[in-house]
This record gives sequence, C-alpha cells and structure tokens, in this order.
Amino acid sequence: MIEQIFKMSTENEKEGRKMQKFICIPCGYIYDPKIGDPESGIAPGTSFENIPDDWVCPICFVGKDEFEAVKEK
Repeated sequence: MIEQIFKMSTENEKEGRKMQKFICIPCGYIYDPKIGDPESGIAPGTSFENIPDDWVCPICFVGKDEFEAVKEK
C-alpha cells in the first residue's frame, strides 16, 4: 500500500499535477489530497479528480459536484 501511495504521488509530480484542495460549498469540509479520506477508502495522495464519482462529502453527504477548487494564495 505504501508503495502504491508513493507511486501515485510521484506520478502526479512527474506530470506536473498540483495536489489541489477542494471545499464543500454546503458545509465547508476541505478535501485535502495529501490526507485523502481513509474512512471512505480514499488513500492519501489521491487527487480530487481521481476520487470515484459516487464519493460523497463525509460531513454532509453531498456529491463531488458540490465542491469547488480552493484558490491558493
């Protein structure tokens, strides 16, 4: 498992992908790809785009379509 997570992070870096955070508009939960959502089976290092479409916010249970990218300063 550790090897898979490291491989995913390395592949994201190689491809120039920034691991961007996303915020749930209704409740304010922030999905951080560095942390993932282990309770829902989402491993650390998983970008928001790679989360399954049926994943829901662990706080208010809305779908991915209710999230927006967090603008980094």
